[in-house]
Amino acid sequence: MAITAALVKELRESTGVGMMDAKKALVETDGDMEAASDWLRTKGLAKAAKKAGRTAAEGLVAVAVTGGKGIAVEVNSETDFVGKNAEFQQMVGGIAKAALGVSDVEALAAADMGGKPVSEVLTDKIATIGENMSLRRMATVEGNVVVSYVHNAAADGMGKIGVLVAMNGGDEAFGKQVAMHIAAANPQSLNEASLDPAVVEKERSILTEQARESGKPESIIENMIKGRMKKFLAEVTLLGQDFVINPDLTVEAAAKDAGAEIVGYVRMEVGEGIEKEETDFAAEVAAAVRG
Repeated sequence: MAITAALVKELRESTGVGMMDAKKALVETDGDMEAASDWLRTKGLAKAAKKAGRTAAEGLVAVAVTGGKGIAVEVNSETDFVGKNAEFQQMVGGIAKAALGVSDVEALAAADMGGKPVSEVLTDKIATIGENMSLRRMATVEGNVVVSYVHNAAADGMGKIGVLVAMNGGDEAFGKQVAMHIAAANPQSLNEASLDPAVVEKERSILTEQARESGKPESIIENMIKGRMKKFLAEVTLLGQDFVINPDLTVEAAAKDAGAEIVGYVRMEVGEGIEKEETDFAAEVAAAVRG
């Protein structure tokens, strides 16, 4: 029987599995929809699909470096407990290695990992471990010197916060110091030029209103705004921040002393930007008692 796109779509909608899994199930069962659903169940894929709606905001960030390229990937799970699971950690480490050969998360999902696409390895692990998981994002940096750092590592090269620093010049020791600074200070951008213009404009607007409320002359207000914007940019840009290793220097000045030019960085923290579901455990128990 011909496996049409319509059949694949119908099976995907009824089971929640991915397109490739749906197509494979239909091929294996000669297009029989009911048999294909059963096939998915026997493989644990339908079970995994049922978990897809649950929020996965925990997990691990993994970093890897080869030559002048560094990658960071985030793989999420529902609970922090799974992040400590050796089986999960092994999978995340494998995904990080696969990421070194691709440029974005879509290509990573399709990349080979032990004879299977990464997306399929992830689906299999959902069925095995019993929690929803997701390959959320990846980022890359390139430079003559690329250094990685993981804050509070759960295993080699992975933890809750992963940092990459790319430099032209300098050495690994200085790069590690900068990476530790980034983990702690969490800059919004490398420099003023790379800062989101909307963020700059919003801050300028707020500072302008604050300055005008002082009732001072316009000429003084302008200087107040300039001074406060300068302070703001120093606080949120990596190169403008005071270096945590030596607060007497900015990161830019410290890099110059070290013979380095910082050309890029990545700071990736597990779950940032994900809205977590808040559950009232006592209320759930009370509701269960009431029936």
